[in-house]
Amino acid sequence: MVYTGYESNVLQNAEETEWVPYEELDWEQGLVAYDGVELTSGDEEEVQPSLNRMMSLIDYDLALKHPLEHTWTLWHWENDRSKSWTEMLSDVTSFNTVEDFFSVYYFVKPPSDLKIYNDYMVFKENIQPMWEDDNNKEGGRWIMLLDKASKDFIDQVWHDLLLCMIGECFQYSDEICGVVINMRNKANKLSLWTKDSRNVQAILSIGRQIKQLLELLQLGDMEIQYQVHRDAMVQYGPNVHSIYKM
Repeated sequence: MVYTGYESNVLQNAEETEWVPYEELDWEQGLVAYDGVELTSGDEEEVQPSLNRMMSLIDYDLALKHPLEHTWTLWHWENDRSKSWTEMLSDVTSFNTVEDFFSVYYFVKPPSDLKIYNDYMVFKENIQPMWEDDNNKEGGRWIMLLDKASKDFIDQVWHDLLLCMIGECFQYSDEICGVVINMRNKANKLSLWTKDSRNVQAILSIGRQIKQLLELLQLGDMEIQYQVHRDAMVQYGPNVHSIYKM
């Protein structure tokens, strides 16, 4: 007996299917259509090159991942008085897919586990996390002070702000350069950097979206301030003038 349970590529139950006695199948008649046809040798030479060409066009690594709009670089800064500021800055790694981002995110320590005077920065490729960079020198930053926040909240807001940034969730994502978290004794600080402090519409739009994010985390009453990098270069700490507050 031969089971003929396949119909239209759907497997039927055995009781719904016809069982045909083996001896009643006309095998010779079924093969008449292939009489005299070379099933392998003649076609292999034509099919194989086409298949190879198709295989070469497929990047299986990218096919299995979700690409981001930009490539981003994770930087780490650790205070060391024997070195200059740039010598204390390390380029950790870069990523350009969602999957690679999470591989990096869960590989490194969360911000709350960093030692005091350690920073994380995530910036678009080819933008260094410093005021003097050509992409930053005319810009500024939205700042959140996390002095009273718990460790869990620090890690959560860092995580959520990163996702909003690399996922292009901001209306003016093209204005965003990167995000920085500074772990300090008196107050930890999280800041989102933008490239043009004169673009009022973009700055205020980004600020409102940050406030919405904080509201989702039940911290809508937290004040955020926007400071121009040029002011921060000549002033210090709480003395830096903020041109916008929300």
